[in-house]
Amino acid sequence: MKRLMIVDALNMYFRAYIVDPSLSTNGQPLGGVKGFIKILQKLSRDLKPDLIAICWDGPGGSRKRRQIVKEYKEGRKPIRLNRETDLSENEELENKIWQQTRLIEYLNQLPVPQFMFPEVEADDVIAYVAHSHHFEGWQKIIVSSDKDFLQLCDDETVLFRPIQKKVHNKNNVVEEYGIHPTNFALARAIAGDKSDNLKGVPGAGLPTVQKRLPFLSEAKEYSIQEVMDYCENIDSKVLFFDRVTSHRGLITKNYKLMQLYDPALSLQSRKRVDYVFENLGYEFNKTEMIKMMAEDGFGVYNWNDLFAIMNRISVDKALKTH
Repeated sequence: MKRLMIVDALNMYFRAYIVDPSLSTNGQPLGGVKGFIKILQKLSRDLKPDLIAICWDGPGGSRKRRQIVKEYKEGRKPIRLNRETDLSENEELENKIWQQTRLIEYLNQLPVPQFMFPEVEADDVIAYVAHSHHFEGWQKIIVSSDKDFLQLCDDETVLFRPIQKKVHNKNNVVEEYGIHPTNFALARAIAGDKSDNLKGVPGAGLPTVQKRLPFLSEAKEYSIQEVMDYCENIDSKVLFFDRVTSHRGLITKNYKLMQLYDPALSLQSRKRVDYVFENLGYEFNKTEMIKMMAEDGFGVYNWNDLFAIMNRISVDKALKTH
């Protein structure tokens, strides 16, 4: 089975930016760039993908979802370094933006497609790529610490959460949460998501949802209406059921925001993704990448594994075009 690795790029970039202490030759933080590439090398070495897709949050990526719930992702603290530097807050922000821009330039030297669409979150692009007809029969590995992607786990798709060092597949999602991936977005719509500032039904965390709605562990895709019917008709004095039925509007809004089964991606953007995979270039500009590393003061580091993997992907793609 061929293997596609789909990277939640901003999630990985922030992880590298926060913890990697690397500095450039002029003493500026460089961990976001260098750390990301180091992680990419390790992932590629461990997972041995035949192809890698990098998905970024586009500018204003949360805007469409804020039109549904204005509080969506409000109150998040800005990403900051986990160590003291001589940079002011503004200088640190400028450096963080420069590093992300520079990282995209590095990745442009690799045989790796990058996707970034205005007002589109990476979650929707990742979901579309994972379900793309181009990769039927492939194993898809989504790399992200975000639990939102548990809903995408199926016979061909797994979620690797690198911070937790855990691989989630369809079966162990059911074992761990008592909820099938097919119904995971619905369960989370009831429970809410503090990280995205989405309120849930009071007193209805995921364990409670699993306990009171055990049928969500089934592979059948249940609807909000079916959950409401169950809660209205069950002979029980447990408050959970009344709370669910009285919060139908909240659950419906949350589900629209959380579900990735039908990604919030325009037809034009979907066609663009398809076009990239159908006409993917396969160039690996190793010389330019080494030159950029020297310019940015990467220092001595063994990149042989990364270069070998990228060369293999490049050659494989070249052979398929002839």
